[in-house]
Amino acid sequence: MEKLKNYRPTEKEPFMNDRQKEYFRLKLLAWKDEILKESKLTLQALQEENVNHPDLADRASSETDRAIELRARDRQRKLIAKIDAALQRIEDNTYGYCEDTGEPISLKRLEARPIATLSVEAQERHEKREKAYRDE
Repeated sequence: MEKLKNYRPTEKEPFMNDRQKEYFRLKLLAWKDEILKESKLTLQALQEENVNHPDLADRASSETDRAIELRARDRQRKLIAKIDAALQRIEDNTYGYCEDTGEPISLKRLEARPIATLSVEAQERHEKREKAYRDE
């Protein structure tokens, strides 16, 4: 980890070499760890706040806050599954390659969205198709 502290993947080196794979693996693991820590804190807060509010408005507000928090945690649970899938792709040497075209996904895209499975172009095509189906 320490040797990769100041490392940033560049286009000048071979795509998805061992150093790049290790960089993204550590990035994904840190992200997953952060999400799990946040989830534990939320769970503790929800358990501690299990207060019965005598005022209906306070109770409604509290239940709304709780529902929003639980929805956010559900999104993060799904995100952990995507992180795990990305870690598996690193293991089987398919990480960083577009699932549609097989072409490398840009390092900038992977840096911004390490769980990306599609190149920017393939993602745009996918979103256009999705929109076309929704509009029908």
